[in-house]
Amino acid sequence: MMHISNPNPTAEDEDQPITRRIQRLSLHLNPAPNRCLPRSDLQMLSCAARAKLNVSTQHLSDYMRGKHRDIQERVFEYFNSRPDLQTPVEISKDDHRELCMRQLLGLVREAGIRPFRYVAEDPSKYFAIAEAVGSVDMSLGIKMGVQYSLWGGTVLNLGTKKHTDKYYEGIDNMEYPGCFAMTELHHGSNVQGLQTVATFDPLTDEFIIDTPNDGAIKWWIGNAAVHGKFATVFAKLMLPTHDTKGVSDMGVHAFIVPIRDLKTHQMLPGIEIHDCGHKVGLNGVDNGALRFRSVRIPRDNLLNRFGDVSRDGKYTSILPSINKRFAAMLGELVGGRVGLAYSSVGVIKIAVTIAIRYSLLRQQFGPPKQPEISILDYQSHQHKLMPMLASTYAFHFATLHLVEKYSEMKKSHDEQVVGDVHALSAGLKAYVTSYTAKSLSICRESCGGHGYAAVNRFGSLRNDHDIFQTFEGDNTVLLQQVAMDLLKQYKEKFQGGTLAVTWNYLRESMNSYLSQPNPVTTRWEGEDHLRDPKFQLDAFRYRTSRLLQSVAVRLRKHSKNLGSFGAWNRCLNHLLTLAESHIESVILSKFIEAVQSCPDAGACAALKLVCDLYALDRIWKDIGTYRNVDYVAPNKAKAIHKLTEYLSFQVRNIARELVDAFDLPDYVTRAPIGMQSTAEAYLQYTQFVGF
Repeated sequence: MMHISNPNPTAEDEDQPITRRIQRLSLHLNPAPNRCLPRSDLQMLSCAARAKLNVSTQHLSDYMRGKHRDIQERVFEYFNSRPDLQTPVEISKDDHRELCMRQLLGLVREAGIRPFRYVAEDPSKYFAIAEAVGSVDMSLGIKMGVQYSLWGGTVLNLGTKKHTDKYYEGIDNMEYPGCFAMTELHHGSNVQGLQTVATFDPLTDEFIIDTPNDGAIKWWIGNAAVHGKFATVFAKLMLPTHDTKGVSDMGVHAFIVPIRDLKTHQMLPGIEIHDCGHKVGLNGVDNGALRFRSVRIPRDNLLNRFGDVSRDGKYTSILPSINKRFAAMLGELVGGRVGLAYSSVGVIKIAVTIAIRYSLLRQQFGPPKQPEISILDYQSHQHKLMPMLASTYAFHFATLHLVEKYSEMKKSHDEQVVGDVHALSAGLKAYVTSYTAKSLSICRESCGGHGYAAVNRFGSLRNDHDIFQTFEGDNTVLLQQVAMDLLKQYKEKFQGGTLAVTWNYLRESMNSYLSQPNPVTTRWEGEDHLRDPKFQLDAFRYRTSRLLQSVAVRLRKHSKNLGSFGAWNRCLNHLLTLAESHIESVILSKFIEAVQSCPDAGACAALKLVCDLYALDRIWKDIGTYRNVDYVAPNKAKAIHKLTEYLSFQVRNIARELVDAFDLPDYVTRAPIGMQSTAEAYLQYTQFVGF
């Protein structure tokens, strides 16, 4: 059922809301035959008032695919050729772990795809491989990330030549499977609060790694429970002194610690490893807990790019303070957040593809004595899935931009770019993974009972993805980092300092955003105006600027009585809203740029339609904020709502082409109800249960 909005409501409609609602309900139940034409196939109604866009899926796909689609296709084709390496619907934890290890070994040694080589040389290619591998099995994607981005990444980014000379080849070819041992039982996001210690012994030229209490046990360490032979252990570096203190804390550093014998695979002396057990998802990853009891490692096992200890116990660093060294160390590990944001988009692409294809296939109810219509023809279903599809496109372009900025950072090491990537990766990782987690449940619900069948993948996608909101930085903590950076930039704006690229709009036009809204433009409600990228972006940025200014005032006020920490906590929800608003502004700006850069007219028109839906849906969802400050007059708010509904309908008309442009073969989506061929979908589904 489909609602056709009347772009020019009569005065009677305005004055008689009950009559109007009845008329609209009547249109839902009995679409007027003179306004819409019947269609063939699944009885989709095509609005005569405006023709459906003619979109070439191939042209749109070519624009979307990116320069590394060839390596992704190699990943897909390899696993399609090896049915024995495909993850079955039902599998035990232990079998899943072994299968994941075989999958990774096959990818590296049989398919000849070596992800480690791209971690530093071509990060965008590495992330493309990670997205494809995660599409095969999310556990495999995370296991690969632990091996190459985390364990391997610490050797590359925190170590020096002696470390890459010794470990590179073994990490690359999987002879040295390793772990990233940062998180502890009592400390996760607060890395500076880690309690594991590494004390230098000048008599033996060794570090002694110790777990001082149960709270310091390394926890949730991927690759530790079964397969890992090495671990990068994050610990406080303690140097002996000749004063009454006895030792000096030099802050958290990273150390390479062998945990199992390379030949026998037995745990080494002083190493205690336990299995973290069955998890909500990602059971192909062998998470373990590690305790260290006076484990001795050579001094050379300190990853010493930012700080080193000499033979006689003297500490040297190119950076002047613990905080500077800590920031530099974490800055080099930001690739994990970039990868999670990028991979999360890959997950929502799969989910929205399955949900939309099924919603086009499934028919239910309809006008009396007429064929049933597809459930995607119902306005309520469009309201669930079309803004989500638009958001998926928006996230695609935003995370592509993030990967480009990250690649630029790895080449240039420019301080401004480093700061930009740090804040942008924190914000996009938090925003995209949270949105995807919520959307996976909506996709499941939109497919009714068949969405609950494990074979249709929503359960595994939802469970495996859920932890994306927590690891590589809890989302609430990451959004606070974004808010903190915004406040810093806000302060620098008024002190004449330079701003990072992401915050340019604060410098260029904050004064205009914070001025009183123009009483004329607040009432403009024409479609051309509402679909103007300038109006949309101005609205997003106005909201961010208002939130930033108001929270700065509130923090200053509360700091007098509560102190800085108390004031921050009092304003925390405000700060989180500010961070999300800013990230939405960045996402929209990158989407608008992608639309403007699209060379094919048909693809460009489709992207413009999707971009407009993304922007106006976000404005409508926060319409109370705009109304409260008179940025949008009542009639304009109503016009935004109507246009959002109409754009959802228009996007629904090209929904098949839009999801097909993601270019995900059936053997990648692997859900019978989400197959490209409607004729095959129910056939495969019934065959799966034995018919």
